[in-house]
Amino acid sequence: WSQVVSEAEKIVGYPTSFMSLRCLLSDELSNIAMQVRKLVGTKHPLLDTARGFVYDSRNNLQMRGLVVLLISKAAGPSTAELSFQHDMVSGIYSSQRSLAEITELIHTAFLVHRGIVNIGELKSCDGPLKDMQFGNKMAVLSGDFLLANACTSLAQLQNTKVVELISSAIGDLVQGIYYENSKSSEENCLTDDIGISRWKEQVFLSHSALLAKSCQAAMELAKHSTEIQDMAFQYGKHMCMSHKLHSDLQPFVKESSTDTMAFSLNSAPAILHQEFLGREAWLKQIRELQEAIKAGKGVTSAIDLCRCHGNRALAALERFPPSEARDALANIVYAVTRFP
Repeated sequence: WSQVVSEAEKIVGYPTSFMSLRCLLSDELSNIAMQVRKLVGTKHPLLDTARGFVYDSRNNLQMRGLVVLLISKAAGPSTAELSFQHDMVSGIYSSQRSLAEITELIHTAFLVHRGIVNIGELKSCDGPLKDMQFGNKMAVLSGDFLLANACTSLAQLQNTKVVELISSAIGDLVQGIYYENSKSSEENCLTDDIGISRWKEQVFLSHSALLAKSCQAAMELAKHSTEIQDMAFQYGKHMCMSHKLHSDLQPFVKESSTDTMAFSLNSAPAILHQEFLGREAWLKQIRELQEAIKAGKGVTSAIDLCRCHGNRALAALERFPPSEARDALANIVYAVTRFP
């Protein structure tokens, strides 16, 4: 994965890890970073989020912006709009680069907002109450700051359809996260009785919508046809679904038997296993769930589903002319659909 991302970054002109640098190095956010240091020694999730921006190369927090840049370069300039092609750098319009930054800022803002803990469920080992309350305030304020910057930059693009698309993606994110938070996310709690189709709907809202609509918006900025815009949307949607499935599958496909990665009972393998097994038998197996899922059909079915979405993302790419950028987009799909 890291190699695929590194090669893709070379194609779009600069490492996307620097994409939000202007915002992240602002005086306001630097002050927030200093305040977050007060949380050291506690278990507030905002600390893990902050560390992830620096150390997380496996999940690559900048993946969404990178894909927006790649799909912009893969599509190239539109024949319908020749007047501003001088504004292109490495085959990408400056407005598309701004959109990639906006996408990352929105994603980062929601990551930060997810780091708000329920004060009522805290344990004494989590840290002093006043520190945890302070951490929540920082998560709210810093997330709002990033989101406000994204909205300001979005308005500066001066494209009504793009504003509508990204605004609706923010709405999708809120709806998806609201659902996640409305049910218990504790590892030991039972899953809701939902099927894989409902799971797909929820994952689209909370994970895929932002990237899918950002890819479509990038095509709109270059005045591409509605057909190309739809293909970009389909790539973003299905690549992100594959990415989520790949993540869900890791605790079950890791070769190391000593791996103790936590897994969600609402992950794709668990949902599919429940469908194959039946609700009543599932409830009986709940305490030995991870081994049961490994031995059942849920894992192989989730792998098939991951590859299915990957194939649909690749099919969408066929509408784009051959290029290094298109190859890089395909390699991203290959990276998240390959299993040991």
